Amino acid sequence: MPEPRAKKSKRIFLFLRIAVVVCGIIWGVFWVSREVGWDNLAKTFLGLNLGVFALALGIFILGQITIGFRWWLLLRSQSIFISFWAAVRLYLLGWFYNNFMPGSVGGDLLRAWYVTKHTDKKFEAVLSVFVDRAIGLLSTLVIAVFFYSLFLRGRGAVITSSGRGGFLRSIAEYKWVLLWVFAAIVVIFCLLLLHRTSRSMLSKAFSYIWVSGLRMIVKFKNAIVIYCRKPLAILAAFGLTVLLQMLTITGFWLLGRNMGIEAGIKYYYVFFTLTWVLGAVPVSIAGAVVVEGTLAYLFITFAGVGKDAASALALCQRAVWMLASLPGAVIHLIGAHLPKDFFIDYEKSIN
Repeated sequence: MPEPRAKKSKRIFLFLRIAVVVCGIIWGVFWVSREVGWDNLAKTFLGLNLGVFALALGIFILGQITIGFRWWLLLRSQSIFISFWAAVRLYLLGWFYNNFMPGSVGGDLLRAWYVTKHTDKKFEAVLSVFVDRAIGLLSTLVIAVFFYSLFLRGRGAVITSSGRGGFLRSIAEYKWVLLWVFAAIVVIFCLLLLHRTSRSMLSKAFSYIWVSGLRMIVKFKNAIVIYCRKPLAILAAFGLTVLLQMLTITGFWLLGRNMGIEAGIKYYYVFFTLTWVLGAVPVSIAGAVVVEGTLAYLFITFAGVGKDAASALALCQRAVWMLASLPGAVIHLIGAHLPKDFFIDYEKSIN
């Protein structure tokens, strides 16, 4: 019996995401060996104060608990009265899956699945997860745009603080490489169109994207209709998110100062938020490699930070994420993500 198309597509998508991570790691190892030097990177890590790292980790964990509180507020606005700590546990479980489990089911989908075990309002509970994610992404973009417009516009996009060429100069230097890459993509696409099987696969892929896009639009419309009835809850969640994200970035700024990075905190507010939004695009596992590479590039190119310090800062952020995810593993192992009467009220348990 042939494997269902949806399942096969998920496996292909997962393989591509893993391939991006593997290729990125190989490229990163080569780049550090050639441009940074493992001795310089190790020296930067050895000079790091563990107390400052623990402080950044503690601030980040506090931020994750606050995000759980944000989601709890959104649930209550839909008259879903689960406990605060139940919402936090479900969020930490989803955060663990986002960072550690290379599966096709993301942490948000897992959180949406398990929250329905705590309430009879299935649709409203699932919708709250997507609204929670949308508020997080929107607040991240607002911080990035605000600080870029206020401090960096007209300077950081063209010239770095060290006087070197910025983004436009980099494009000019590598324009022929970019043109060849673009030409190769066009040729490959044309060859795929000539082949009957690949043409059929492309047609199905575009149809899937179109249908998925329409479904997302419908979900977004439903979210607007439901949550417009509770504007204060949305405003409170948005303001809380901006506050906790700025607090988290401040923790990473303290970490960067301890590494000897002299760049102002305004760069952190723009660069970290931009990479967080980029990491939300599912092109790799938990944004691995994509987030680190982009963050290091931005600090090196636009803030004049040394390659060793920028690389160490990007890797420290990943380390903080991974360590903060570990409570989610414990929650899953002991079954703390399920209601206490789950196995009594439901005929079938989850394997």
